[in-house]
Amino acid sequence: MTLAMIVTMVLAFALTISVAVSIGLSAIVGLQISNAHMLISVKEMFNSINKFPLAAIPFFILAGNFLTHGGVARRMINFATAMVGHWYGGLGLAGVIACALFAAVSGSSPATVVAIGSVILPAMVKQGFPRQFGAGVITTSGALGILIPPSIVMVMYAVATNSSVGALFMAGVIPGLLLASTLGGVTWYRAWKNNYPRMPKASWGERIRTFKEASWGLMLIIVVIGGIYTGVFTPTEAAAMSAVYAFVVAVFIYKDMPLRGVPKILLSSASMSAMLLYIITNAVLFSFVLTNENIPQAIADWIVGKELGIIAFLLVTNVLLLAAGNFMEPSSIVLIMAPILFPVAMKLGIDPIHFGILIVVNMEVGMCHPPVGLNLYVASGITKMGITELTVAVMPWLMAMLAFLVLVTYVPAVSLWLPKTLGMM
Repeated sequence: MTLAMIVTMVLAFALTISVAVSIGLSAIVGLQISNAHMLISVKEMFNSINKFPLAAIPFFILAGNFLTHGGVARRMINFATAMVGHWYGGLGLAGVIACALFAAVSGSSPATVVAIGSVILPAMVKQGFPRQFGAGVITTSGALGILIPPSIVMVMYAVATNSSVGALFMAGVIPGLLLASTLGGVTWYRAWKNNYPRMPKASWGERIRTFKEASWGLMLIIVVIGGIYTGVFTPTEAAAMSAVYAFVVAVFIYKDMPLRGVPKILLSSASMSAMLLYIITNAVLFSFVLTNENIPQAIADWIVGKELGIIAFLLVTNVLLLAAGNFMEPSSIVLIMAPILFPVAMKLGIDPIHFGILIVVNMEVGMCHPPVGLNLYVASGITKMGITELTVAVMPWLMAMLAFLVLVTYVPAVSLWLPKTLGMM
């Protein structure tokens, strides 16, 4: 049965059928082979989205869209440029910092690439940076959107494994800051090595001015993370608050978005939310079929029986997830692979929060490598560069991300120290 489901999914992908439909078809094939009643599929698909944490997804998408079109990104770039623009590769470093800041208020990697890249890439080219350098910086730094909380991918992992969304958000803070520092280090080194342009040092008055201008957007970080940590509201309620806050900032404070533009944002957000929720329903049905046949349990028993150990299992997990990133996008991978790998991780004594961060970092890497790296396609649209050329451009940063993945995989404290310190575990 499992082989038939996999073959069906691969054939559907080969025929360029959408991800959600491909997963759903393979699940239906499994139900037919197991002689299960087809009404089960309807029940499971409904139950899969009848979960309170999933309500966070459309709200975070809506907040991200308001921020993308509401001038927040431009002000964050101005602030980052004032702080580090005089260093080697100053505009590139500003791009990394701006991506990290925007990731902390949007929760979406593609939104981060579009919002920051569309502003800073033309500026970098105008100042004399090679287009490939700028493309490499923004494509990889944009991936911070799913690691630095809030993160839509973390919400999906939490739903798939019944883990704590709040603990996952806190667990992503230190890895997110470390990865941002790593990408910034690669950017600085390559700029120093090639003597790329530097900007005049901004005065403290200029830095304070740009900080004040960006402060309304930066406050959203405190609203979301501070609200969750202090217990004022749940992660789902924090998502709703972020959407309302982003709307007020974009329309009434920054005034970069007219009220007549709001319906378009609402429609775009609804369309994207519907797409993700449709993927979720089909992916959960797929996982249900596998679980109903005890396939994840059988895999767990086999791995434990072979005594592979934690080190070998985590290595195999990384290879599988990176391979899956070659032909699937992060949401689908998490919803399909997490329920299969999670029972094995639990049997081996791996912490579920650490395992979740490991999966998220794998998704980050997957978004930046071909052939289905979503960030590559988004960056291609901004830079007008081909996927092959972009793949070469991102390689130095991608290698650093792989090294960081090894660190996160085998040093759990990187992920677990903060949520444990805050008493969330």
